[in-house]
Amino acid sequence: MDAIVCVKQIPDPETPAAAFRVDEAAMRVLPAQGISPVISPFDAQAVEAALRLKDAAGEGSVNIVSLGPDSARDAIKHSLAMGADDGYHLHDDAFEGGDAWTTALALSKAIQHLGVPDVILFGRQAADWDQGSVGSIVAELLDLPSATVLRAVEGGAGSLTVSRVVGDGFETIEIPTPCVLTISNEFGDPRYPQLRQIMQAARKQVAELTPADIGLEPSQVGAAGARLEMHALFQPTSDVDVEIIEGDTPEEKAAGLVAALRNAKIL
Repeated sequence: MDAIVCVKQIPDPETPAAAFRVDEAAMRVLPAQGISPVISPFDAQAVEAALRLKDAAGEGSVNIVSLGPDSARDAIKHSLAMGADDGYHLHDDAFEGGDAWTTALALSKAIQHLGVPDVILFGRQAADWDQGSVGSIVAELLDLPSATVLRAVEGGAGSLTVSRVVGDGFETIEIPTPCVLTISNEFGDPRYPQLRQIMQAARKQVAELTPADIGLEPSQVGAAGARLEMHALFQPTSDVDVEIIEGDTPEEKAAGLVAALRNAKIL
């Protein structure tokens, strides 16, 4: 079972709200001081899903692909420490400032460059922008069947059995390989790398790929090829007034609430 997992590095979701800053003029999120970025949690679960499929099959490879700045190598190294085999970093100034379309285009070309495996996995969405579209776009560009928001994946001969999270429960479907899958948080916790695995991953070389390496022009990627135009990025402000209803008993508090609603002409 050969797999490619596409991962993204994001600001730590556990960053305190007080440390979160946005440069509204440049329309970008500023890195929080003293808090390192991390692999998107959904992507770590996608790596876990690929490793379980490989373990169940008894053979195969799990390769990691990531697009991003220098620091994105840390997300690749984390995946290698989990047990992935090789990492590939789409790294070039031309990739900067892209959107979901240019990211998906670059990833699909990189996958073709490396060779389409049995399964290509993504997290259900990146835990920063939460768009959840790159995996589906890659499936379309590669003309592959896809299944999204999965809580379970099992291998088979020429196909996979997957369980999807849907609005009113779950559905189980069979999907032929090669295919594209996106993994949801219901899949469960990913394995945590041990110190020995972290040290082994640190010694592994991560191959860098430029637009030319994957058959793209700089004009097709990054800000030059983006189809999404951002008009504003800002932190919303809240001017909500809060009134505390005092009272020694629930009855007194209820009466005070009714009186406040009448005074506000809500009742």
